[in-house]
Amino acid sequence: MTVEIITPDKELFNGDATSLVVPGSDGLLGILNSHAPLISSLKKGVVKLSTDSGEQTFDIKGGVVEVLNNKVMILAE
Repeated sequence: MTVEIITPDKELFNGDATSLVVPGSDGLLGILNSHAPLISSLKKGVVKLSTDSGEQTFDIKGGVVEVLNNKVMILAE
């Protein structure tokens, strides 16, 4: 799946990932390939991203995640 993580200042990540864990408002959300469409608010926490080359983490202060057609867009603060 394709993942974009964008803040008002810059783009943190843009590329392919095998899995993703985000801090949803009601708990952690795990996202894999072919995930059902989803829009959710995010709270302060860590976005964990797994790629073929390893795992990356990004600290966010909140935001929104959208999952649609194997594309994940995170608009983070």
